[in-house]
Amino acid sequence: MSALAAFAHLGCIVFGAPWYRALGAGEWIARAAEAGDPYPTSITLAIAAVLGLWSLYAFSGAGLVRRLPLLRTALCAITGVYLLRGSVLPPVMAAFPGRSAAFWWWSSGICLGIGLVHLVGLIQAWPALRARKG
Repeated sequence: MSALAAFAHLGCIVFGAPWYRALGAGEWIARAAEAGDPYPTSITLAIAAVLGLWSLYAFSGAGLVRRLPLLRTALCAITGVYLLRGSVLPPVMAAFPGRSAAFWWWSSGICLGIGLVHLVGLIQAWPALRARKG
């Protein structure tokens, strides 16, 4: 799910203002992208990179790629960030004005859903995620 979110963010960079608008980034970001301002691309690329890293940790926890450093710690932190982002809607809305209420409800619901999936996976995989000895 993090990988899909990363690709959606990259889509904003590739397809520009219409994607920024469709994904609810805010009109000022869409206009900045239209004007060629590097800020939307920079911030979106940073978000996509973080989401890409998070997806690598999820794949590692699932055993699909090699074990990454601090796997359990990272998966706990990632799960916590998703759950926190999904559950603290009013403060986040106040901190980042300029986006629609629909964006905040949808994005919070998505983050909460991803966080819950991460939590279930973390609980299920916890014994296998024990730190390596020796």
